[in-house]
Amino acid sequence: MTNELEHFIGGKRVAGTSGSFGDVFDPNTGEVQARVPFASADEVTAAVDDAAKAQPAWAAQNPQKRARVLMRFLQLVNDEMDSLARLLSSEHGKTVADAKGDIQRGLEVVEFACGIPHLLKGEYSESVGTGIDVYSMRQPLGVVAGITPFNFPAMIPLWKAAPAIACGNAFVLKPSERDPSVPLRLAELFVEAGLPPGVFNVVNGDKTAVDAILTEPRIEAVGFVGSSSIAEYIYSTAAAHGKRAQCFGGAKNHLIVMPDADLDQAADALIGAGYGSAGERCMAISVAVPVGEPTAQALMEKLVERVNRLKIGTSFDESADFGPLVTPQAVQRVRDLIGVGVEEGAELVVDGRDFRLEGHENGFFLGASLFDHVTPDMRIYQEEIFGPVLSVVRAADYDEALRLPTEHEYGNGVSIFTRDGDAAREFAARVNTGMVGVNVPIPVPIAYHTFGGWKRSGFGDLNQHGPDSIRFYTKTKTVTSRWPSGLKEGASFTIPTMH
Repeated sequence: MTNELEHFIGGKRVAGTSGSFGDVFDPNTGEVQARVPFASADEVTAAVDDAAKAQPAWAAQNPQKRARVLMRFLQLVNDEMDSLARLLSSEHGKTVADAKGDIQRGLEVVEFACGIPHLLKGEYSESVGTGIDVYSMRQPLGVVAGITPFNFPAMIPLWKAAPAIACGNAFVLKPSERDPSVPLRLAELFVEAGLPPGVFNVVNGDKTAVDAILTEPRIEAVGFVGSSSIAEYIYSTAAAHGKRAQCFGGAKNHLIVMPDADLDQAADALIGAGYGSAGERCMAISVAVPVGEPTAQALMEKLVERVNRLKIGTSFDESADFGPLVTPQAVQRVRDLIGVGVEEGAELVVDGRDFRLEGHENGFFLGASLFDHVTPDMRIYQEEIFGPVLSVVRAADYDEALRLPTEHEYGNGVSIFTRDGDAAREFAARVNTGMVGVNVPIPVPIAYHTFGGWKRSGFGDLNQHGPDSIRFYTKTKTVTSRWPSGLKEGASFTIPTMH
């Protein structure tokens, strides 16, 4: 019997009432393992009702008490790490080890948010005028929301929710309908940790739920991660309804391999960053850029050998390098784009389209594919494939290699592998992307720095986690204060100055 999931509103699971459902697959077998309810606009309103009721009392708690709830939550999640990772893998398809990394990177932002008593400190200036002091304080926005993707069902909800809750907001999460079980369990663990009912709510759904969030007047801010077209839609719609928005979209991350690079190190980095999680990462390296023909030839030899050694297995196979994709539609899209690359003249050196896993022939598996001689005018270079596909674009020199990520419409991340510190420093300063790795294949910053892409990879002027998250989920109030001294100054009709 297919399991029927729920929403999480007011501190408990509640059945969906819209009558609309979506299928949640087991990517390893291709079977439907659960049905997830799609919230109506009324159900979103009910979640916001509870959030709006709970938020003032939560905001009135001192920051240290809010931090203690997050500390207890950390312990509860760590205690359930194994079962949460297996639950995540069962719906997403990434390996259990990779799922643990997904959860851990989310917990690192929770750890950062535990420092909220310090992070919320304002500024103070004494005697800016005669007897006048000025100070600022950060206050929560109220009710905020997050709309998060399937590829990191633990990490990105926690990236959004932890800073928001720590700042004193109530949070409404609309997770991906493809793998919603872990977000629902995290909601239960928040309540178990002492978070008051209504401060964290989960509404599952499709565009109906998204539009209800975007037009709900009591929601003050929205965070999103997904495709660029939807990111732009959510950003513009949220702004039109007076909301703050931070929306992160697609990516085409390059790894530049200079002639002096350690090629074994670069090849290993490309394999892990390109094919890990079946390429379903916004920070996956999907373009290798060897500089010079000798570098390209030597790198290709190493890549072909490593790609052919990759092991694809179920998400529960501890020896597997990566597992299945998330849905049959995802598999078909990647297959189609590989075909487009062949038609456009790229050399398909390794073709993973015919891979079948024995005993799991109906699972959503693809083998690793490797293209060479890809050019910037090809669709497989321009579009995010989001699958186990690596494209090699040969650059004649350093300047051409720098232009490729700089001129691409996406600007999420880029890496350079080199032994030359001067070249690396110059590259980091000039390249037009939001995150840069130097001999680091996936340049995701640690939790107390900020994460965000440029160009069509990011919409909005504040990024995820780090100090930007505190700025995004709070508003600054500035107080100018003077206590009467007994002097009679009379009315003043000029604007106040420091003189």
